[in-house]
Amino acid sequence: MTTGVETTRSHDFMQWTDLITRNFSGIRVSSPSPGFTAQARHLHLGDVELFDMLTDAHTVGHPDVTAVGPVHPPGGEGRGTPMCKLSLQLEGRCVLTQDGRTCELHPGDLALYTGEREYSLEFPGRQRSLVVFFPRSYIQLRDDEIEAVTATPISHDKGLGKVAVPLFRQLAGNLDELRGAHGQSLIRSSLDVLVTVLADHAQRGGSTTTGEATPSAVFHRAVNFIDANLADPELSPGTVARELYVSVRSLHTHFAEQELTVASYIRSRRLSAIHSDLADPQLRGETVQAISARHGLFDASHVSKAFRSEYGESPRAYRTRLHR
Repeated sequence: MTTGVETTRSHDFMQWTDLITRNFSGIRVSSPSPGFTAQARHLHLGDVELFDMLTDAHTVGHPDVTAVGPVHPPGGEGRGTPMCKLSLQLEGRCVLTQDGRTCELHPGDLALYTGEREYSLEFPGRQRSLVVFFPRSYIQLRDDEIEAVTATPISHDKGLGKVAVPLFRQLAGNLDELRGAHGQSLIRSSLDVLVTVLADHAQRGGSTTTGEATPSAVFHRAVNFIDANLADPELSPGTVARELYVSVRSLHTHFAEQELTVASYIRSRRLSAIHSDLADPQLRGETVQAISARHGLFDASHVSKAFRSEYGESPRAYRTRLHR
């Protein structure tokens, strides 16, 4: 489902609290400012939502660690779906805390947090920020790898942040343009870049702080080959091993170091690609079977069962919910 950009009127604190708590489950809002005012622009594209928020000083707390993230309006879409949240600071400051870390975001900094665990955001003064909500399934990282990069600032002037931050700044400045047919593809592409940045942070963090194994060169070559060949129905551990000139046993070892199997990774990536295509309004004319076949899966019954297991609903139900 795609909705137009909704711009709210100026809200006082009680109105803002009502708006926020209706959209995002399990949070509490407080403010030291007696004359608090806030505005927001909201865009809903498929299973992704963007909020461009201009507010006075306030604090948002999420103490309920059993909550699963935002409840997507209308009708509670997304209830029960683990969600990640990306915050890009555009003006002012934000202090984000999650997973035992606290970071301060300045204009041009972004950071990830998740609705599955406790977090807090403190805005000490007037500020503007872009918040992007998207399914946890968009990020192909283990839970411990995500936990290693939450509340970790990605700056516009350092490393891969030089690529990622400008993309999200452009999204914030062009919400109206994203209503078109290509908006969802642009957002998904930006999130794919974010995943690359987070994977880089997770790998470097793992090698310097956790002592856990970081993805090997073989593992990275393997996943790159898999991602580029999802359409091949013959894709298997054997074909991947032959491409990389390693034994199947060795390939399995590299994946086991990341608590993965080759087959499960192939399956997950195919389902993720199908999930993304089903959400694309430009592909509404294609059948579920045609989309699945494009990503190497031809058994409709198997696809439906695997998709339901991964996302909690059938491909048809998911598509109907988004595009109704």
